[in-house]
Amino acid sequence: MTEPIATTAAPVTAAPPGRFELAPVRGVLAREWALYRRSWKPTTFAALVEPIIFLLAFGFGLGSLVGAVSGYRYIDFVATGIVAMSVLFTSMFPGLIDTYVRRVFQHTYDGMLAAPVDVRELVTAEGAWIGLKAGVYGCAPLLVALAFGLPPAPGMLMVPPVALVTGFGFALTGIWLSAAVPSIKTMDYIISGVITPLFLVAGTFFPLDTLPSWAQALAKANPLHHCVELVRGAAFGIDPASAALHWGALLLFVAVAWCLAVFQMRRRLID
Repeated sequence: MTEPIATTAAPVTAAPPGRFELAPVRGVLAREWALYRRSWKPTTFAALVEPIIFLLAFGFGLGSLVGAVSGYRYIDFVATGIVAMSVLFTSMFPGLIDTYVRRVFQHTYDGMLAAPVDVRELVTAEGAWIGLKAGVYGCAPLLVALAFGLPPAPGMLMVPPVALVTGFGFALTGIWLSAAVPSIKTMDYIISGVITPLFLVAGTFFPLDTLPSWAQALAKANPLHHCVELVRGAAFGIDPASAALHWGALLLFVAVAWCLAVFQMRRRLID
């Protein structure tokens, strides 16, 4: 009687991702647009009113006490900073909370991935849509500042692209963190421990040179600081070398955030 031949089953591994395609990205963006058309009023109201209230409160409240900062009216100084703050809020919160709800409670992404959509394309489309909205909403404080006397400048045409790229990066950061947190309750740590310091230590409300040297070094590693400097430079003027440095920092931030978001979302959705 012959003995049975032992066989060893090959380990099952996930198939490597295929080529990145734009068609699925456009499909996800079309879906986002269809959903946005149903809920744009409350979303727009919240995204526009809050930074305007901040601008009026800080600009006129503290502005009456401070007067001028770095040679500019305080309301003009803080308005350019609140543009960046608005971009942060309108990108980081949707990336963090909305994507968590869709992934955990609604299982929206499971249905998307059943279609010919890869995690990279899904993350790119979600981040791009949030960044696009942040780029539009972020201009509202600047328009209010123009109405209150901020001198218009041709460089302000660069504010929407700056806001869009920054919003894209922070949306990807939110997506990454939403896939990294163990539960929705732990998002309080991110909101209080990450988002709040980001907009407070970025040069939004006061110049960074008033901080200790170690805090200045940390602040310059803050991506929002580079957004603030580009927006402020668009309004008041900036030399090309400094602008190139800030743009390079933002693009590096986007690249790192994209890789982290794709990696963590793939772990949650597929691996």
